[in-house]
Amino acid sequence: MNAKMLNRVLSVVTPALLLLAWEVASRTQIIDFRFFSAPSAIFKEFVVMLESGELLKHTLISLQRIFIGFTIGTVSGVVIGLAVGLIPAVSAALKPIIDATFPIPKVGLLPLVIIIFGLGEASKYAIIAIGVVYLVIINTVSGVRHIERIYLDVGRNYHASRLMMFTDVALPGALPMIIAGMKISMGVSLILIVSAESLAAKSGIGYLIWTTWQVFEVEKMYVGLFMAAVLGACLTALLDWLERVMIPWKRV
Repeated sequence: MNAKMLNRVLSVVTPALLLLAWEVASRTQIIDFRFFSAPSAIFKEFVVMLESGELLKHTLISLQRIFIGFTIGTVSGVVIGLAVGLIPAVSAALKPIIDATFPIPKVGLLPLVIIIFGLGEASKYAIIAIGVVYLVIINTVSGVRHIERIYLDVGRNYHASRLMMFTDVALPGALPMIIAGMKISMGVSLILIVSAESLAAKSGIGYLIWTTWQVFEVEKMYVGLFMAAVLGACLTALLDWLERVMIPWKRV
């Protein structure tokens, strides 16, 4: 068995062994089954919630919020990041603000966001966009500043307009770092949407996890956690595909 095949086998066998150990420990009451329901019981609840449509409803609502907030944050972050990376005056004006506000925990901003945008959908989009924009800006600026100087000089020597410097030189050159920032931001988006839905929503994966915990429906709570993990894996796979399409020269 070659190394590649061995790695594939390990990627399947390891989670399966962990689930088996969990199942045995729960059934033999090595761990408290009231808090750690057996995977088989969680799977049964998953099927029930899927058939009833409850799980799909919450998942689609969370996906919509993530998509809109992530798009707003990514587009804003790329534009601002390119400007900061290319224009010294913009860098001087914005970089100190970005550096000072980036460390603020984004979940801690949720009360302020709710005050400004209310309890509706806008606050969910805003908190995700805020979490995403910083990471995309930082990665975009880093990508621009790692572009070989000769490419920027060629653009200027051929009198490329500022728009062309953005779209034809800086954006393609910074694209690998931008995609890397988007991947990190997607994980942050999931954390933020679950937090926001737990505190200020009547639907979504976060709402499902929080309300089922409050009434001690442990299997449903684990189904919600499982769906959050599935969403993360699927969205990461989507970004990996996007990276292969947009940056074909990066293939190994």
